[in-house]
Amino acid sequence: MAAEVRPRLTVLSGPSGVGKSTVVAHMRKVHPEVWLSVSATTRKPRPGERHGVQYFFVSDEEFDKLIANGELLEWAEFAGNRYGTPRHAVHDRLEAGEPVLLEIDLQGARQVKESMQDSQLVFLAPPSWDELVRRLTGRGTESTEVIERRLTVAKVELAAESEFDTTLVNTSVEDVSRELLALMAVSSSDSGE
Repeated sequence: MAAEVRPRLTVLSGPSGVGKSTVVAHMRKVHPEVWLSVSATTRKPRPGERHGVQYFFVSDEEFDKLIANGELLEWAEFAGNRYGTPRHAVHDRLEAGEPVLLEIDLQGARQVKESMQDSQLVFLAPPSWDELVRRLTGRGTESTEVIERRLTVAKVELAAESEFDTTLVNTSVEDVSRELLALMAVSSSDSGE
């Protein structure tokens, strides 16, 4: 019997404000079978965010324990808060043959590639720098200082594009979602063939 092809872990990354969350939300609405890992964070919830849905909101002490016990596939500090991907859930889904998507920052993507060499790294790029600036300043949820920090980080993140296996330019949420699904081979693997 031929060996079964197991789905690879797909990592979506890119600069802050590029639209990663929007693309993922659209994709999951169309293809709910794509499992998105929920990150743990020390950040306080934004209006409308729920524990266990957008993030697992944890204290600094709880986050320290996750790191100490090796329970995070990757973790990073960003804008004064820590974010990390719970390891076991990702491995369990991959073992079950389900397509897994991580939406994480550049630092996290590098850590995942180090520990899971067969993962597929996808870079989401903005149509232009001006558009990225518009998206970052248009949120209205962060102070000028935080926005400036995010823009500085975004320049560094954009320069890392060559480290990724594939780049998708976020000109249309629908198009990018379709391209991302094709990269994950979700549409071909769910046909029962």
